[in-house]
Amino acid sequence: MDMPFDAAGAQSDEALLAAYGRGDAQAARALTLRFTPRVLSHAARLLGDAAEAEDVAQEAMLRLWKIAPDWRAGEARVSTWLFRVTGNLCTDRLRRRRGQGLDGVPEPHDEAPGAEARLLSGQRAQALQEALDALPVRQRQAVILRHIEGLSNPEIAQVMEIGTEAVESLTARGKRALKAELAARRGELGLQDD
Repeated sequence: MDMPFDAAGAQSDEALLAAYGRGDAQAARALTLRFTPRVLSHAARLLGDAAEAEDVAQEAMLRLWKIAPDWRAGEARVSTWLFRVTGNLCTDRLRRRRGQGLDGVPEPHDEAPGAEARLLSGQRAQALQEALDALPVRQRQAVILRHIEGLSNPEIAQVMEIGTEAVESLTARGKRALKAELAARRGELGLQDD
């Protein structure tokens, strides 16, 4: 399937995956550009570790390439399947971490630039990540998929393999816990009420 690269952007995820399954390298590039940043971001938020997130994103994309020839269109959206795989890979890594002592967990790497505004932005992002890390894994995943990745509740239900009412419950509890966790740090993070 030879097509101009720009034309790949107009094709559905499923059409691109089917084209890749037939050997179209341009379709693979288009899917990689479309999904890798989102998968990487999702994994980083679930894991709180950029290096591990890169490993998970690579593994998730590899699994997508392996399933491409056997993809059954109409059974699931490519994005839903990919978020589910990413979530499962992250959950596996988080479970393995539980067996480590605190000395085995690497210190978080801070890449915030020196400018005051960027520093504050970095502190806010870190506070949010710490608050997310404090949530139970399922709540964290639901909150990230809903409020950061922008998936709908039915899509999240497919990714997490639960009902939409369970998604609503997880996201509501997660939001309440995040709000409570971050409320005490409003002044520190420059979020005073006007």
